[in-house]
Amino acid sequence: MTVLTLIWIALPFLVGFIIYLLPKGDRYLALMGAVASALYVIPLFVQQTPVNLQLLDNFGVTLVLDPLAGFFILTNALVTAAVIIYCWHSDRTAFFYAQVILLHGSINAAFACSDFISLYVALEVISIASFLLIAYPRSDRSIWIGLRYLFVSNVAMLFYLIGAVLVYKATHSFTFSGLRVSPPEAIALIFLGLLAKGGIFVSGLWLPLTHAESESPVSALMSGVVVKAGVLPLLRCALLIEEIDPIVRIFGVSTALLGVSFAVFEQDTKRLLAFSTVSQMGFILAAPAVGGFYALTHGLVKSSLFLTVSKLPSRNFKELQQQSIPRNIWIALLIAGFSISGFPLLAGFGAKILTLKNVLSWQDIGMNVAAIGTAIAFAKFIFLPHQPAVETQPATKSKTDFWVAIAILLGGLFVANAVYYEAYTLENAVKPLATIAIGWIAYWLIFKRAAVKLSPLLEDFENLIGVMSLMLILLFWMVLA
Repeated sequence: MTVLTLIWIALPFLVGFIIYLLPKGDRYLALMGAVASALYVIPLFVQQTPVNLQLLDNFGVTLVLDPLAGFFILTNALVTAAVIIYCWHSDRTAFFYAQVILLHGSINAAFACSDFISLYVALEVISIASFLLIAYPRSDRSIWIGLRYLFVSNVAMLFYLIGAVLVYKATHSFTFSGLRVSPPEAIALIFLGLLAKGGIFVSGLWLPLTHAESESPVSALMSGVVVKAGVLPLLRCALLIEEIDPIVRIFGVSTALLGVSFAVFEQDTKRLLAFSTVSQMGFILAAPAVGGFYALTHGLVKSSLFLTVSKLPSRNFKELQQQSIPRNIWIALLIAGFSISGFPLLAGFGAKILTLKNVLSWQDIGMNVAAIGTAIAFAKFIFLPHQPAVETQPATKSKTDFWVAIAILLGGLFVANAVYYEAYTLENAVKPLATIAIGWIAYWLIFKRAAVKLSPLLEDFENLIGVMSLMLILLFWMVLA
């Protein structure tokens, strides 16, 4: 398994290089890299035995591959494959597919890393590849959005790197477990970097504009897998070190509530999905031991939604409510909306049940409120007017590509039910259905007509950097408390 793991990590980077040499095979090569990741995780789930690799002694690379990482890697594989298929007959160049597979490989590396210095390298490569994909259209707007993301990311990683150095100074090792005996400032600095990369709490308010203004395939990648590269290390730290677990859970509840508070009032489809991503990262952090399954279901749902909203005639909900969308598009929105709301028969139901069973008593109220808010937000998609699709022209290859990609993502939500089939009891089904019903009633009585526009002040570039300073103070206080 050791040799297989090293080949798996190196393969996407090798494929990216080959794409530059053989651009005519770009799509096939990139898809092969994504499929290889999906195949790699099978032994992780079957054997249930973690793969632990120590390379180059204490100063080097520590890799841990276990079922928790397997959920994240599988999410990366399915989302990347779906995005490549979605773009199959588009006019995107070999450069685009090379960056997609390089991003895929660097995210895999981040999921496998269990030491701070190799994780730093992986996160920085993710930042560069993401920037190149965001700026791919080469418009002034896309370049600015990409540079904004890159600058915020680099500032966050500068704090992270200082924290990693402090860990090494205290323990002569970069492993995650070194946080146990590291000074409080090391924990605060490292967590600031990871919170910003993962789109957590106010540190993640760079995310709505970045995801909303990127092209839909890039938004699907960013929301489906990129932000999770900062989330998995937080889960690992919480599981390794008992004192860190409450901090991660607090940020889980806070993030779930913050994101959904913006989402329920948002009138732009892509911005709603972006704020929902912030909220859903909170659900993953709220119960670290079972966060992998929730990450999988969220990645499948959110990437499918970002791809689907690209087919809507408008991004504005007020305009969409005044016209009928094609019914097949509405069905795709319905399935994804049901899953993320926790409706039975879809994997989102089992993920929500498993998460809420593993939260602590003080988290219950906050997480249930966030669950109701999620139902309210996605009622905006579920109750859009619709009618049978009218085919005015023959089906194009790009339309076929879209439906194949959506079938992979939404089909995964049905298959993933097998992960936690024990969730299907009458007692477990009542609470999610009641939560959804309350959310839908609130939507029809209040939020459908609400015209509240929340200020985007905290999303301004200069304020994003200022918020990092405030977050650092908050983290110092939490670690010392």
